[in-house]
Amino acid sequence: MAIVDVTIIPVGTETPSVSQYVADIQKVLAKHEDEITYQLTPMNTLIEGELSTLLNIVQEMHEVPFENGIQRVCTNLRIDDRRDKENHTMAGKLQSVQSKLKAK
Repeated sequence: MAIVDVTIIPVGTETPSVSQYVADIQKVLAKHEDEITYQLTPMNTLIEGELSTLLNIVQEMHEVPFENGIQRVCTNLRIDDRRDKENHTMAGKLQSVQSKLKAK
């Protein structure tokens, strides 16, 4: 199980707002809900699943601004791929930190 942090930046938009591009990219993720878990944040999107699946989905997400007329797209990608632990999930990572906060 891997966790991917992805930010897709359409370059050269008509206005400073990119929320419509973000919404269109989220539709790609919704199509894959049976394969992945994902979370939109104010600055990025977190996706959890099998690494090969995630990389294919990121490529699909990267294409969305091009499909909407943008000529340049910058995609930032960070991968957390932990293989020594079975249940390496976003929720599990949060629970681990929260349990340590309660212990103090």
